[in-house]
Amino acid sequence: MMLHALSVHVVTNQSSLANHGVQRVNPPDFACLKQNGRWPQPTHRIPLPTAGFGKYVIQLLVKPKGRSKKNLVVFATLPGNDEPERSSWKPYSHDEMLNSIFQASGNDLSPEDSDMEFVESVIDSDTEDQNCLLHPKQGTFGDPVNHQGDLLDKLKALHLHVSAMEQWNASRLKICHKTYLASATNLIHYLALQCLDIHQLKEDLSSIGLLNLETINPHARASITAGIQMLESLTSNSVNAIEDTDRTATVKMDKQGLISTQGGLDCESKQEFTINTLRRMTSYHAESLFGPPLNGRSSHIMVTVGREAIHRETLISDLLKAGANVFRINCAHDGPSVWSEIIGHVKSSSQMLEKSCRILMDLAGPKLRTGILKAGPNVIKISPQEDSVGDVIFPAQVWLSYEGCNPPPHLSPDAILLLDDQWYLGQLEAGCVVRFSDVRGRKRALKISQKFQVFGGFGFMANCSRTAYVGLGTELYIKGKKRNISLGQVVSVPAVEQFIRLKVGDLLTISRDPCLSSNEVDNSAMGAPRITCSSGRLFDSVKPGEPIAFDDGRIWGVIQGVSLSEIIVSITRASPKGSKLGSEKSINIPRSEMQFEGLTSKDLMDLDFVAANADMVGISFIRDVRDVVIVQRELEKRNLRKLGIVLKIETQSGFEKLPLLLMQAMQLPNPLGVMIARGDLAVECGWDRLADMQEEILSICSAAHVPVIWATQVLESLVKSGLPTRAEITDVANGMRASCIMLNKGKHIVEAVSTLDSIAQSCSSRRKKMKPELKPLVPSSNLNP
Repeated sequence: MMLHALSVHVVTNQSSLANHGVQRVNPPDFACLKQNGRWPQPTHRIPLPTAGFGKYVIQLLVKPKGRSKKNLVVFATLPGNDEPERSSWKPYSHDEMLNSIFQASGNDLSPEDSDMEFVESVIDSDTEDQNCLLHPKQGTFGDPVNHQGDLLDKLKALHLHVSAMEQWNASRLKICHKTYLASATNLIHYLALQCLDIHQLKEDLSSIGLLNLETINPHARASITAGIQMLESLTSNSVNAIEDTDRTATVKMDKQGLISTQGGLDCESKQEFTINTLRRMTSYHAESLFGPPLNGRSSHIMVTVGREAIHRETLISDLLKAGANVFRINCAHDGPSVWSEIIGHVKSSSQMLEKSCRILMDLAGPKLRTGILKAGPNVIKISPQEDSVGDVIFPAQVWLSYEGCNPPPHLSPDAILLLDDQWYLGQLEAGCVVRFSDVRGRKRALKISQKFQVFGGFGFMANCSRTAYVGLGTELYIKGKKRNISLGQVVSVPAVEQFIRLKVGDLLTISRDPCLSSNEVDNSAMGAPRITCSSGRLFDSVKPGEPIAFDDGRIWGVIQGVSLSEIIVSITRASPKGSKLGSEKSINIPRSEMQFEGLTSKDLMDLDFVAANADMVGISFIRDVRDVVIVQRELEKRNLRKLGIVLKIETQSGFEKLPLLLMQAMQLPNPLGVMIARGDLAVECGWDRLADMQEEILSICSAAHVPVIWATQVLESLVKSGLPTRAEITDVANGMRASCIMLNKGKHIVEAVSTLDSIAQSCSSRRKKMKPELKPLVPSSNLNP
């Protein structure tokens, strides 16, 4: 996250600070620092080129003890538009700060004055008791403390600090929609705490069991206030208590989710919210976006679906029964006709099963993808399991039925063969042998093992003991006494998905040409595999020597050469047996300087369809506040105030600017969510940073009460092979901190949803009941003394 360099300003009773390089400036509008609306002394600015105090203002008062007439008010502010930003910062040391201040303020004060102290906010000059933020004798803010009074002073300083940050960002909060006003305010408080080093204070508070600063993100200032109240009750001589409004102000949420205050609190100028109310904010916003949770879980389950939902008519209903309640459609694939069919299946299944669900449609965005390869033949391969010498260990499982009858969800056949006629299929029984000639002309057979009654009809499971290639129009028959009896011809065989296989050391050619013949797929004129990308931005942005990644980082390479029409890539990372690269796979160029547009022309056309058919829209490759503004303008044009907005964080820029993105999005009443798109995020920012980045995204969104979607490779092994890894199970348990977990499509997706639902229910039950599974240790009479 980019942090701004700050300048220190000095308010002094001297009319000028000559010969010290000090510039006369107008100070920021802090009402607490003014008297009768004016500054009591002229204000001057000391340039501090090597230090800063973080992204937000920190107010300080320098007060020489015993010199009530010579007070200095010192505060740090953000730079102007003409000043540079800093990507890193460290607190200005006490001695360096004093030297700069004393040099600027004149000769009647000196850094050797041992009674000099810093305090958080301006208090009357005759007041002797000050709230200390930084003291020469104590060092930094988090030095060890010896009594509760010091802790109380530091918590009060924290409270003043977060309150000052709220005032500093009053203009931002003023334009937030009232639905998000409390959440936006708490986000400001959280960010204010993040700018300070309070590690030692955390340990001190934890050591006496009063307050855990690691868990107060959803209710930062309210928790600090509660800590102050507890310490005040323990400290008999406490002074300068927090205002009464901090103790008495409460918040209620009406049926529309709007914030109403009680206790005489001005909602426009100052807000204090109770911890319990703020805790419920995330649940409320999650329910607004995803709908009510199911089966006693706190997390929602989202499943990505494509055209397979059309071919398997029971897939959607099976997913709903297993526990899914959000379906995602990626607009980067297929088109409106396919999307309409999928949504029709979702809505009809939801009504039939009386299970509510929501639909998220992701706009493709400016993401780079490989072009579409020409489809292969309509052939399906049936392969039994064999050992190392080629002997069959287990025959292939084949579902045999007619159009409209798909296998039940508990079955996972290796192949599905649907026929155009059902008349003779009804005569089959277990043990019957169905014969056919595959596309190579080789005789093959299927032995019926069991018959099943399914929704819409019936079907059979059959065993195939030899490898076969079944194509569109392959005829199946059984032998009769006099002649063969035809069972019908195979229909609905999908075309073989074309791909190229890449190994380390291979050269790959990326071409602008959107049309490749099947011959060109295999080899280009240079003998290298060839793929296409129609985006001219790729060819205009990359340079030789820069890295490039494909398919969410499964394949990596280095740019070897670039021309107007071609890019030559040397593959540096792939599977030992070669990695497949197919159509519409992601392309990432993390080190290249490429200008991304916000919503593309395709996105704008798709947005009309999304608005009419979906509950949420996902905004891909968010990079800047400007991208959110463009989305908001398009939503306002279409009067879409109920369409949910999901910000997909998958770039370095999007991660760094997440607080600003959330503040901008909170200006509209639309339900809001954030997706941690771990696939692109890891490729763009580095695998080693992914864990820390997703933790920070969770923390920021927790402070803003914004629901999070935990996405990419969740239970991937289970989805594809039917068996999860141990790391995947723990990843899911860790992901339960998010409001929603997303699964991608695969052969065993129904089983994966059922497993995820079981884990989610277990986690929710454990959090509520906290029932231990271990029995307590009790004395036993059998033990010898």
